[in-house]
Amino acid sequence: MPLALLALAIGAFGIGTTEFVIMGLLPEVAADFQVSIPTAGFLVTGYALGVVLGAPLMTLLGTRVTRKRMLMLLMGLFIVGNLVSALAPVFGVMLAGRVVASLAHGAFFGIGSVVAADLVAPQKKAGAIAMMFTGLTVANVVGVPLGTYIGQSAGWRTTFLVVALLGVIGLLGVARLVPEQPRPEGVRIRHELAAFRNMQVLLAMAMTVLGFGGVFAAITYITPMMTGTAGYAPSSVTWLLVLFGLGMVGGNLIGGRFADRRLMPMLYVSLGALALVLGLFTVTAHNKAAAAVTIALIGALGFATVPPLQKRVLDQAAGAPTLASAVNIGAFNLGNALAAWLGGLVIAAGLGYTAPNWVGAALAASALVLAVVSGLLERRTSAGAGRIIAGSSPEPVAVTARH
Repeated sequence: MPLALLALAIGAFGIGTTEFVIMGLLPEVAADFQVSIPTAGFLVTGYALGVVLGAPLMTLLGTRVTRKRMLMLLMGLFIVGNLVSALAPVFGVMLAGRVVASLAHGAFFGIGSVVAADLVAPQKKAGAIAMMFTGLTVANVVGVPLGTYIGQSAGWRTTFLVVALLGVIGLLGVARLVPEQPRPEGVRIRHELAAFRNMQVLLAMAMTVLGFGGVFAAITYITPMMTGTAGYAPSSVTWLLVLFGLGMVGGNLIGGRFADRRLMPMLYVSLGALALVLGLFTVTAHNKAAAAVTIALIGALGFATVPPLQKRVLDQAAGAPTLASAVNIGAFNLGNALAAWLGGLVIAAGLGYTAPNWVGAALAASALVLAVVSGLLERRTSAGAGRIIAGSSPEPVAVTARH
């Protein structure tokens, strides 16, 4: 794998850290700004919405510059957003800083996926994408727990200063290691938008929303579930999330490896197993050891879907992959927001803290149905093309009359 993928992974590590570390620092931030915990929660919601809106916006703005230069500009935006958050005098300014940082998220992963895929041979594209996303998964194992510890020990502002420094390292890495690729000729906004008329692209994005949404339906409420049902102490939740992150790392690498060989079968297996494990979590959540194993499996199976889904979008939107790739990253965050909302509804209805697991299982099963539909449509299209080729008439041969 090219060394340039390391620079992309470092940028992904910083972005993943800033996205999730705020969840462990909400009490400190709320106390500092003298706002309630639910109000501080807008720092999570605002970031997610910024990713959804920023992914297409920043990608379209970047169609007039090279992909390397756009990646550098996005890392610069990320650095500015985290510095604003770290130095914010009032809550509103910090929220603005979070939104600014989030605008870089979707476009960085979207454009980065295209760059990573272009750096390697066709049969290694999903593996290259997975390598970049390793930075995001490692952030959940190392960056988030370490950032939480720093924030609780030295103040939450220090955490965001450290994350901004990670952005500087990522920026320098992109500038030094990512090769300069010529800007694709003839790329227009209308051309990029045309990819969304492809049913397979839309199906892949719907799978992204539902499949990874299934993961977040359960993980969003992991703290009350583990403390109230499994019997863990609140201090143990951090290590359970590390297990989840380790599962994500393994699942991401496995998903990238096998997606390069059999992409659709990989999706069938990972989504089907994810639906099953999420359903079982309603039972295993009552036992400490079983719950810990299940959490790791959810992380592994959930992120095993990421490289194949991202590659699926790139393959189906081959003529204009950049915008579609970025929007698919926004689809992950849309799924997270949708699943968290649905999980909260079933808890509010009095169905208990394990009820979101059933929501997650239903979402993952729905994604599996869409994957099967997508595979059948692809087979039918291929069969139809084969019949046309097999039944086509030979080219007419011109006969010249001789006198």
